[in-house]
Amino acid sequence: MLTVSALGKTYGSGEEAHEAIRDMSFDVAEREFVSIVGPSGAGKTTLLKCMSGLLAPSSGEVLLGGRPVTEPPEEMGFVFQDYSRSLLPWLSVRDNVALPLHHKHLDRTERERLVDESLDAVGLGDVLDRYPWQLSGGMQQRVAIARALAYQPQILLMDEPFASVDAQTRAELEDLVLRLHGEFSVTIVFVTHDIDEAVYLGQRVVVLTGAPSRVQEKLEVNLPSPRDQVETKELPEFTRLRGHVYRSIRSRGALSASAT
Repeated sequence: MLTVSALGKTYGSGEEAHEAIRDMSFDVAEREFVSIVGPSGAGKTTLLKCMSGLLAPSSGEVLLGGRPVTEPPEEMGFVFQDYSRSLLPWLSVRDNVALPLHHKHLDRTERERLVDESLDAVGLGDVLDRYPWQLSGGMQQRVAIARALAYQPQILLMDEPFASVDAQTRAELEDLVLRLHGEFSVTIVFVTHDIDEAVYLGQRVVVLTGAPSRVQEKLEVNLPSPRDQVETKELPEFTRLRGHVYRSIRSRGALSASAT
């Protein structure tokens, strides 16, 4: 479904140039859940912006269904880390979720159906008329996820969406996204700096180096489904994968630091 081919991104020029991404390539299959993890400053958000068409790469390309991505595609949805800025505080939950649907020119009945179904899917069917500032952080992020689902994307890009919530809420949202991935058959690319999260969620983990970021390795995750916050993380295979990714990031980060 999605191909990142020899992607590069440099900010600035001359002595002020900063190379964030260098010659990065990987694929994402239809209905796959791919986690992307790397050290701090590895250009993960830059990568996601290039993948979404929000930022033009300096070299290489991103293809969605074989077509170059040069602007945000109709088939793509987004969930960002800062839910407090992505939701409009003067609009109700219902209207926040409905906002992107106006671009699809749907009739009112169909728009309301999609809003109701997506909010029910994330467990917020009873807060339609509240405002974001009346909700907890976890509930606000659920609204952001519902808005993305209501848009009915074929592929969903998520940029560290749970980094700003507490540990218990984070676990609940992780399980919610896994459930929605199965129910809606949507392809998900999930960027995180949390190794446990990357392994727990992903069917495959793409491990990045430090800046300039490249693909260190692509790791298959053969953990049983459905996954469970306790049982899955107690499995020897989970521990092995987590340790493998940690050592990979740590060793590569040390090499990058010494090189600079």
